[in-house]
Amino acid sequence: MAAPPTTTPDPAPQVSPRPALSPSRAMDFKQCPLKYRLRAIDRIPEPPARHAVRGTVVHSVLESLYGLPSGERLPERAAALVTPAWQRLLAERPEVGALVEEAGPGEFLDEVNRLVQAYYGLEDPTAFEPESCESLIEVCLDDGSPLRGYVDRIDVAATGQLRVVDYKTGRSPGPMGEQRALFQLKFYALIVLRTRGIVPAQLRLIYLADGQILTYAPDEAELLRFERILSALWAAISAAGRTGEFPPNRNRLCAYCDYQPLCPAFGGTPPPYPGWPAAAPELATGAASTPDPARP
Repeated sequence: MAAPPTTTPDPAPQVSPRPALSPSRAMDFKQCPLKYRLRAIDRIPEPPARHAVRGTVVHSVLESLYGLPSGERLPERAAALVTPAWQRLLAERPEVGALVEEAGPGEFLDEVNRLVQAYYGLEDPTAFEPESCESLIEVCLDDGSPLRGYVDRIDVAATGQLRVVDYKTGRSPGPMGEQRALFQLKFYALIVLRTRGIVPAQLRLIYLADGQILTYAPDEAELLRFERILSALWAAISAAGRTGEFPPNRNRLCAYCDYQPLCPAFGGTPPPYPGWPAAAPELATGAASTPDPARP
């Protein structure tokens, strides 16, 4: 992949700032605890990146596409959804317009449309009805660890078998990157297991830039091991939240981090720790309340 491996910033919270564990925030903490703090607790905004904004528009188009009757989900109809999707995003986040000002939106929208049209070489959207698109799924584990995520698509077969699908607008990873790529879908699969009592039959990653599909069939024992990993990770985050100790972890991805000016590893000074959000009783009691519908 030409671009550095990054996580997509989550949208602004709609209800409460209470943190929970999402795939993106889990990877942030593993990569650098200070980065996690500045994103999830301080909520210091980062400038939008062109590739992330392009991905947001592609996802919006595909969500709108599946909102149409199956017979209307044709390539030309998908192409007609690109400009409205961009206009909606621009209305919500005017700052993203600066990313396309120099060359104008035409080139950017062409990039979006090429990715959308590439989707038709991988799946036939007229052939099935997804159960849900861009849906919030969340659960509190038995130990109080709150998990939350947004799933691009969930398909349920007539047999009851369930498939979790995620669209990627970059290129597929090499063999060494596959486990990192599957982390997100295993996270969603665990939430499905804990909320529905079933193990997804298939996890599917669809890479639009190079037309590849990565599929994986998890088993329950694997997901239970993964659950223990996430619980330990949330325990570490909670401990850091109590003490305010979120040390920087200098690594190769620092070169792409917008928080360098605030990082002690680069001579910066982070703002005073604001404290763990008051609406997070699990730090004091070990029991989390029901997660609110906002991304962490």
